[in-house]
Amino acid sequence: MAGHIHIIGAGVAGLSCAVSLTERGESVTLYEAAGHAGGRCRSYEDAALGRRIDNGNHLLLSGNSSAMAYLKIIGASDSLTGPETASYPFVDLKSGERWTVRPNKGVLPWWVFCENRRVPGTNAWDYLKALRLALAGKNDTLAKCLGNSGPLFERFWEPLGVAVLNTDANEAAAALLWPVMKEAFGKGEDFCRPRIAREGLSESFVDPALAYLKGHDADVNLNTRVRTITLDNERTTSLDLGDKTVSLDEDDVLVLAVPPAVASSLLPDLTVPLETRAIVNGHFILDAPRSDELSFMGLVGSVSQWLFVRGEVASVTVSAADKLAEQPAEEIAETLWKEVAKALELGDKPLPAHRIVKEKRATFAQTPEDVSRRPGPVTAWSNLFLAGDWTNTGLPATLEGAIRSGRIAANRITQ
Repeated sequence: MAGHIHIIGAGVAGLSCAVSLTERGESVTLYEAAGHAGGRCRSYEDAALGRRIDNGNHLLLSGNSSAMAYLKIIGASDSLTGPETASYPFVDLKSGERWTVRPNKGVLPWWVFCENRRVPGTNAWDYLKALRLALAGKNDTLAKCLGNSGPLFERFWEPLGVAVLNTDANEAAAALLWPVMKEAFGKGEDFCRPRIAREGLSESFVDPALAYLKGHDADVNLNTRVRTITLDNERTTSLDLGDKTVSLDEDDVLVLAVPPAVASSLLPDLTVPLETRAIVNGHFILDAPRSDELSFMGLVGSVSQWLFVRGEVASVTVSAADKLAEQPAEEIAETLWKEVAKALELGDKPLPAHRIVKEKRATFAQTPEDVSRRPGPVTAWSNLFLAGDWTNTGLPATLEGAIRSGRIAANRITQ
């Protein structure tokens, strides 16, 4: 076993690392600068809406092995919901056309030969282009790899790729999408069923983790900013918390699970991705909960890419939204509400109570250049490790990637 393990950052990556370590009997202290855990994956009470909402929307897949293992450990496996089969409803807001993509069970994708299971206007051979992702070079973009036109690209690859990579298809690193396809869609229906939080992100990924850590004697410190890290003889030796200094013993370990800009401010010699991309989320109050079982829908021919419905709240997500985020919130709300109303066939209902959430630095820019700057979990300092969706997990900067990064760091510490 390691000595005491100090983790800076209580976002999902830090929580995942802490949970993985405490499960193995390690002694852990967690430091978080904010007054809440979860980072960009959390829920909160919005006074204007009078509802509890998520700061952003996250769609998981049943094949997200790291996320599912994490939820199992913290006792929250039943906190996700979604269709019983792998079905992805879409609507083209320009043409009004609606369809559902429905992969089949098993690894042989015979569903692409069924017209009622695939994207309209495509044929089975169009889907073979997905194999190009496996051969994508480090400098290939999604648009270059898959072609930037045609029904399949416009109605499936682009909305999927932009949502997963949070980067425009013309500059997004194609190679990052392949692990998603291989681990989920490539294994068949059992592994690519869509899943969202039944109540909220905090109720699924944060609150149960904090309860688990408390029950295993981990020390969680919110509103506690680590101002500096002292380095000496190729190891970290102390943490400056402002009002006190925490010394690290010879066997103690430090995990840095903070955004890349914060990591580089604490460790100026660390190589990290430099650019970021924004995500904009809009939350709107409906007149009443929907009577059907719709929980999400892909949007094409629109500003928004994905629509989520939970109770009386309809939420839309716009990825790679740097330009949109520059607009006033009220203008964004008008644009997004028109798309929500059209997708849900609500007619010309006026803009309801709403909240626009701008995450201007939601993820690092997943371009080939910045992907090459992702560091691994091991650093030049012997007792310092890294976690975060921006580290080199082999996955995009998603919720699954963040959770996996924490587990990878824990594995390196305890190996």
